[in-house]
Amino acid sequence: MSVLIAPDKFKGSLTAREVTEHLTAGLTGRMPGVPVVGLPVADGGEGTLEAALAAGFRQVTVHAEGPTGRPVTTSYAERDGVAVIELADVSGLGRLPGPPAPRTASSYGTGQLIGAALDGGCRRIVLGLGGSACTDGGAGMAESLGAQLVGVTGRGGAALAGIDRLDLSQLHPRLAEVEIDIAIDVDNPLLGSYGAAAVYGPQKGATEGDVADLENALTRWSHSVAAATGIDAACVPGAGAAGGVGYAALTILRGRLRSGIDLILDLVGFPAHLAAARLVVTGEGSLDHQTARGKAPAGVAARAVAAGKPVVAVAGRSLLPPAAIDRLGFDRVYPLSSLEPDGKRSMLRAGPLLELVGRAIADDWLAGPVS
Repeated sequence: MSVLIAPDKFKGSLTAREVTEHLTAGLTGRMPGVPVVGLPVADGGEGTLEAALAAGFRQVTVHAEGPTGRPVTTSYAERDGVAVIELADVSGLGRLPGPPAPRTASSYGTGQLIGAALDGGCRRIVLGLGGSACTDGGAGMAESLGAQLVGVTGRGGAALAGIDRLDLSQLHPRLAEVEIDIAIDVDNPLLGSYGAAAVYGPQKGATEGDVADLENALTRWSHSVAAATGIDAACVPGAGAAGGVGYAALTILRGRLRSGIDLILDLVGFPAHLAAARLVVTGEGSLDHQTARGKAPAGVAARAVAAGKPVVAVAGRSLLPPAAIDRLGFDRVYPLSSLEPDGKRSMLRAGPLLELVGRAIADDWLAGPVS
């Protein structure tokens, strides 16, 4: 039976694929011949595209607009008519050419990716939300798919203050034929003190005044969307995902909100690999209070526990108390901070440290001779 390694990224340090490779090197270096299955995962945000490609999806290149309108080369993953789209790869913070643009950043390019998948004949779209640079309620995405925002000049969340009405008569015709799953890892509504502008706007460079303007603009946007679609979803948990793109995906695109990690685990074939595993290894850069709220390691652990498999977590640091670790189902946590307490050095040396952890996991959990 194999060791199943299914981590998320270590943000700011290593991708999920790199984490997998370093852990594998440590395990097999300590115990040659042990079968290892590497399955990088994600929860809908950054790394979702990489996880699909690592699982055998093909890459389809698309030229689209980044969050500020500058052209970017991006892609979606496709297999058997299923397209996996990662908003962060086209409309994310990493695509900003310069300083944050909280008032004007747009999700227009995400809509272009969806349109490319529709034109490519895809029958199902998995839209991974997270890491966005915009707070536009998904208006840019809708506009690029044919929606007409009457009264709006320009793009971005602040521009929605001028909307008079939303015309959906020219919406891409294939949207009515496809299944759209919205992969999220947050439960924020569109509006209010826990909404898209208030919670995530400051992380995207919004001042207090910007947040107030964006909240007012998103409120006008929600009224127009409700009038055009007959769906009042501004208070739905998850509608505020990715600066409110979750809201437009739920109402205008008629998608279904799903747990990102559960959706991705099924897409990459995790259940079949889990059945053949003797040990599951997962992890992310920081295990903390957010881990239990739909993050990848929690989802992996839940599946492993349900299958009666031991599961351990690796992290750059762990801020979880023992009771929380037990609730999540981890049999043990291996933080890199126990090997290198200095956070900056730990991030710089994450690869070699993960290999040391891989060797420790082999010693602690795998029977057989040690080389």
